[in-house]
Amino acid sequence: MSYDVQLFRIETRQREEQSNDPDFFEKEDYLVPFSADQIKALTIRLERYKFVEERRSTFGTHLHNHQYGISALLTDRAVYFQSGWDGDAIFELSMTASEFTDSGEFAKYDRQNNGWED
Repeated sequence: MSYDVQLFRIETRQREEQSNDPDFFEKEDYLVPFSADQIKALTIRLERYKFVEERRSTFGTHLHNHQYGISALLTDRAVYFQSGWDGDAIFELSMTASEFTDSGEFAKYDRQNNGWED
């Protein structure tokens, strides 16, 4: 079992909040793609948070923060963070994702903690 948090463009949050579709996040077309500049900025920021690229796949770029045991998958539409249920890892994962929302471009979704973070 893992702890999962997602980071999306703010427009995805707006779409989801207006949607009545319980499977919203399962439909890729609903998720607003990142711009090329946003992907570059997210990659740089993940590296600053000590995430190391492990590999690339058809899904996106797989990164890992070895200090806290946090994985991240950067796709063209979201950043998917994941950790085990270790308290320190969950705290760091949650704080990291929250800090990415500081520009107002991105929104954090944590289904384990009532969804969107304000």
